[in-house]
Amino acid sequence: MDTPESLTPVDEDWDRALAVVAHPDDMEFGAAAAIARWTRQGKQVVYCMVTSGEAGIDAVGPEESRRLREAEQVESARVVGVDAVEFLGLPDGVLEYGVALRGVIAEVVRRHRPEIVLTNNFRETWGGETLNQADHIAVGRATLDAVRDAGNRWIFAEQLAEGLEPWTGVRQVWANGSPDARHGVDTTATLATGVASLRAHQAYIDGLGWPDFDAEEFLESGARPAGSRLGVTFATAFEVFWVG
Repeated sequence: MDTPESLTPVDEDWDRALAVVAHPDDMEFGAAAAIARWTRQGKQVVYCMVTSGEAGIDAVGPEESRRLREAEQVESARVVGVDAVEFLGLPDGVLEYGVALRGVIAEVVRRHRPEIVLTNNFRETWGGETLNQADHIAVGRATLDAVRDAGNRWIFAEQLAEGLEPWTGVRQVWANGSPDARHGVDTTATLATGVASLRAHQAYIDGLGWPDFDAEEFLESGARPAGSRLGVTFATAFEVFWVG
């Protein structure tokens, strides 16, 4: 069996990050422990949820699901030290990659002016035969393009009239959970906080019909092999894209 490629530590010489993902819970199913590490370092992280996950619980109608999932996301963010959570309100489950999605994400980038932008895996699979979800793919791809769009004053120029200047300060985009990840961050000291953050999504987890789901076991199952590749106990892995 081939030995997995070692992970290179991510650059942590930054102060502001913006996480753009499709749904409440997307951060908690992989990257929340890393967020806890960074907020402990004094870094500022803002969460942006493109949808409110209103189509995510079969037994609960969309409006009630929206209320539940937004509240759970705010609490789970608080657990890891994030106090700024935005919900863009786009429709859950039917997001489409394209100019419109790029535009709303570029607007968020211009407002928050991050140095690092985080998103979710947007490859077709999570590795092997497990298919990724369409909203994840659309948001991840659009985020990559929107970061570049945000720096060009002649793309989405109508945002200039709203007082939003171009922002060229994003250095990298990091996609969590990518099967092509070659970078990582040590989350040994903060994995328990990440677990607590995931457990804050209890209504969603219950709605999925996973009675035996163990948040700690689930997160450790991903963090342990990533940690082995980084040379630590637990880690979060990212695919890193340079913005140029």
